Amino acid sequence: MPIIEGPARRLSRAGKGRHFLKTVFVLNGPNLNALGKREPGIYGGKTLAAIADDCKQAGAALGLEIDFRQSNHEGDLVDWIQEAADKAAAIVINPGAYGHTSIAIHDAIRAVAPLPVAEVHLSNIHAREPFRHVSMVAPVAVGMICGFGPLGYTLALQALAARL
Repeated sequence: MPIIEGPARRLSRAGKGRHFLKTVFVLNGPNLNALGKREPGIYGGKTLAAIADDCKQAGAALGLEIDFRQSNHEGDLVDWIQEAADKAAAIVINPGAYGHTSIAIHDAIRAVAPLPVAEVHLSNIHAREPFRHVSMVAPVAVGMICGFGPLGYTLALQALAARL
């Protein structure tokens, strides 16, 4: 049974000493709940639930506990970013369209610094319409991964695990 100790959870395993799991919030913005149905030619056919499973498997292999969430509401994402300051060691965020428009998300991420944040986009935002080339998140994130589809989430978790 885990003992909860803030952003890191300590697990006792017989004969193996103590291990630490660091929580990573994986936050997803608008329309990502429609993955698998919405424009599969751009976003692929994988559902968000399948991506959540991939993240949890990758997290377990990296010693990370994954808290995976999605909302179509900007305020929810801001609340979760603020919550992460007390409960997480890092954030992976796919802000969806809010990545191009949301000063509120930018400011929330900036306010939780030095908490590392990795931005993920399924498609290559730089190869799409000009309005998608600008990210409001990139200036306050430690890095961005775009264009690799669902694999981008796993790559972001690997990068954050190495940083942690």
